[in-house]
Amino acid sequence: MLRIHCYFLNKTCLRRLIFCRMYSSNSTQKDSSDPTKRICKIIMSCPKLGLDTALDQSGIRVSTDVVEEVLKRFENAGILAYRFFEWAGKQRHYQHSVKAYHTAIESLAKIRQYQIMWDLVNSMRGERMLNIETFCIIMRKYARAQKVEEAIYTFNVMEKYDVTPNLAAFNGLLSALCKSKNVRKAQEVFDKMTDRFVPDSKTYSILIEGWGREPNLPKAREIFREMVEVGCSPDIVTYGIMVDVLCKVGRVDEAIAIVKEMESCGCRPTSFIYTVLIHTYGIDNRIEDAVDTFLQMERKGVTADVAVYNAMISAFCKVNKSKNAYRVINEMESKGMKPNSRTCNIVLNSLIGRGETDEAFNVFCKMVKLCEPDADTYTMMIKMFCERDELEMALKVWKYMKRKQFVPSMHTFSALINGLCGKADAPKACVLMEEMIERGIRPPRVTFGRLRQLLIKEGREDVLEFLHEKMNLLVKDPLCD
Repeated sequence: MLRIHCYFLNKTCLRRLIFCRMYSSNSTQKDSSDPTKRICKIIMSCPKLGLDTALDQSGIRVSTDVVEEVLKRFENAGILAYRFFEWAGKQRHYQHSVKAYHTAIESLAKIRQYQIMWDLVNSMRGERMLNIETFCIIMRKYARAQKVEEAIYTFNVMEKYDVTPNLAAFNGLLSALCKSKNVRKAQEVFDKMTDRFVPDSKTYSILIEGWGREPNLPKAREIFREMVEVGCSPDIVTYGIMVDVLCKVGRVDEAIAIVKEMESCGCRPTSFIYTVLIHTYGIDNRIEDAVDTFLQMERKGVTADVAVYNAMISAFCKVNKSKNAYRVINEMESKGMKPNSRTCNIVLNSLIGRGETDEAFNVFCKMVKLCEPDADTYTMMIKMFCERDELEMALKVWKYMKRKQFVPSMHTFSALINGLCGKADAPKACVLMEEMIERGIRPPRVTFGRLRQLLIKEGREDVLEFLHEKMNLLVKDPLCD
């Protein structure tokens, strides 16, 4: 494998040459002995109609671990994930695990294939594999799609599937509603169902966090007081949420007072609480306070995790102190802590925002060795090159991503399609749009609209009609059980 030393290089052509050769020498040999990589390669390269045949002819024997890993890698490509799931379920000496079912259900729900999702729930019922988490997953996905009534229906239908709803399920419903910005509905459900379930600290914490996101600080305080009044003691999570809520509305001094109250009650602040404080100071450009808080955390013996370091990196990036941010990354590595994709994305977003796109590419080249990029990383880089009118480089990032067997998200597809439309490259844009739809991902209206205008301008209404037909094949998200 070619080692990359492009972090401080200044020659753009050399950087591009290095990037084009990354991971190209012995990846094929490694993939041939890894069943997961072999399966992923088949799925990525084979037309969906011939997928079963290609997998059959590969002679690969699947195991629980392999199936779970493949499904995880294709979680952003629901239809492909489901086709593999169906094929694997027919193999001899193999039975789907609960985790495999759950991953498939999540993947299908992401693309709103709810009919098939409920078919899998029925299959799990037949295998007596359903549990509380199954329904919590579905509630979360419905709520995220702003299908509030369907999320509540899922909770209410649990008993029909011989799964008795308990406090964990109730908390799961409230959490799903609050995280999808439906806290008022969550409060309504809470008020109606407290006779069925005795709320615990987690229940109240969920509501406090939900009102904090509204943001509605008086209501968050009211729930906190109610919690104490009914004799439910706040725990470290509740305190952490209150600190987060206060910081989000700019009440940092009040948040500090909460931390002191915690300590007086024998509750030791966690790294999460310090992360929130450092992040807030970073947003407010109070870099000295951020550094002091970090040092205070270390003095109190709280071990910094990746999230704390990322908060410090973000704070330095906010005030354009990139060298300090890099020093924090070096400190992470010296302590044996590996940067994650979030670390990379913070630095990239800062550099791109300041117009330092060459440096952003340098960082990308180095950091793909340190951590696995995520969908946001690839989307940022592709969008950056498209905006720089360097479509060739955007396509090279796309090809590299595919070679790494990373399944693009809706935003990644859209970034490149928009770039191709900007260059009036209708053929390539149409190929990507078809691939996007084939994977069960609905393109955003703006992206589809741009391609539509380009096709009409070029007199290709026939291609536009074909894409519309593809779109119409996607399930219209029915509610069924």
